[in-house]
Amino acid sequence: MNNDASTLTKGEIEDFLANGTARENLLRSYELMLDFYGIMLCNEKTGEVKRASHWRDRFCNLNNHTHNNLRITRILKCLGTLGFPHYQAPLVHFFLMETLVRGELPNIKDSVLNYFVFAVLDKRERRNLVKFAYLNYDRKDEFVWCPRKIQMMWSGLSALSHEYLSLDDVNEAKDKANETVKAESLNNVEKPVTGPRNADE
Repeated sequence: MNNDASTLTKGEIEDFLANGTARENLLRSYELMLDFYGIMLCNEKTGEVKRASHWRDRFCNLNNHTHNNLRITRILKCLGTLGFPHYQAPLVHFFLMETLVRGELPNIKDSVLNYFVFAVLDKRERRNLVKFAYLNYDRKDEFVWCPRKIQMMWSGLSALSHEYLSLDDVNEAKDKANETVKAESLNNVEKPVTGPRNADE
């Protein structure tokens, strides 16, 4: 990290975005860094990425040298600031796949969930990434990256699940159930016949 580096001004960002050569150089630099991490850009339009041929060796490096996590966070923020925000979600999704689904990058999982996901600027994309993470997280009861209410919705659980009812709610539900049973019992009691049993009587 360069502690002497200054933050880009709004004017500098606008100048960069208007400079085709600068944007092209950034794209080439991005591909170079991806290659260092064992990843390749397979679609310049969408930002889709996949494993490079040498991914095993580079993934080992990522797992053993977690200082790269901060670099990746900065790369994601750079993409969002300098004209490639649509590249953010595909890269984060890739890391979610490798950490939560394939289990190849366990040592960077915390950084992916705590920093990579929330560097994505697009709210819809970010929400989709959090949802993907939740659905593929082993211990869902320990998932802390979105509210419980949203987790319940994603899991298809009812907000009135017994697990989330208070004791008073449970007792009230039991009382209503007992009242229903009593009412049904009374309705099923045979009533005395007061009229003629057939047309001849």
